Amino acid sequence: QVQLVESGGGLVQAGGSLRLSCAVSGRTFSSYAMGWFRQAPGKEREFVAAIRWSGSRIVYADSVKGRFTISRDSAKNTVYLQMNSLKPEDTAVYYCAAGESGIFLSSSRYDYWGQGTQVTVSS
Repeated sequence: QVQLVESGGGLVQAGGSLRLSCAVSGRTFSSYAMGWFRQAPGKEREFVAAIRWSGSRIVYADSVKGRFTISRDSAKNTVYLQMNSLKPEDTAVYYCAAGESGIFLSSSRYDYWGQGTQVTVSS
């Protein structure tokens, strides 16, 4: 069993930055994928970025490439999402997820989810 707790959301102006954190507890394996997803009101949950726990592979959605950086600190059992050059369209609830099967873009392939943290970008 894996437990995930997100933090770091908030209100920021367009062009600003935020860093989200996902504290991971429970058993993790190098093959696990840690992902960030987001869901805006009235929209489906969408993939943002993912990293294998080993750090050997990273994938980004095209919409965030060059602006967001995913990383993990194994010693702290924490996954981060550094978000720079934020845009109003980045406004959403951001969720951390863990998948036992590897990196996938579909939220249905992830087994564990955090409660989400709100990110609001004002124009």
